[in-house]
Amino acid sequence: MAVQKSKVSRARRGARRSHNALKNTTLSTDQVSGERHQRHVMTSDGFYKGKKVMEVKIKEETEEQNTPE
Repeated sequence: MAVQKSKVSRARRGARRSHNALKNTTLSTDQVSGERHQRHVMTSDGFYKGKKVMEVKIKEETEEQNTPE
């Protein structure tokens, strides 16, 4: 079992943890739709770098399906 040789100081512990902080995601704006999205990821409507790369199916819910009879 590993046992530490001496106590780790607050400064050394903090220096080790300095890279563990969460970073903000970088957002880009699509040239065609103007939608904000993550870098290197297509938008929710299927555009990437201003070009349509995938046909996205839109799920439509009607009121008839939601109301029980």
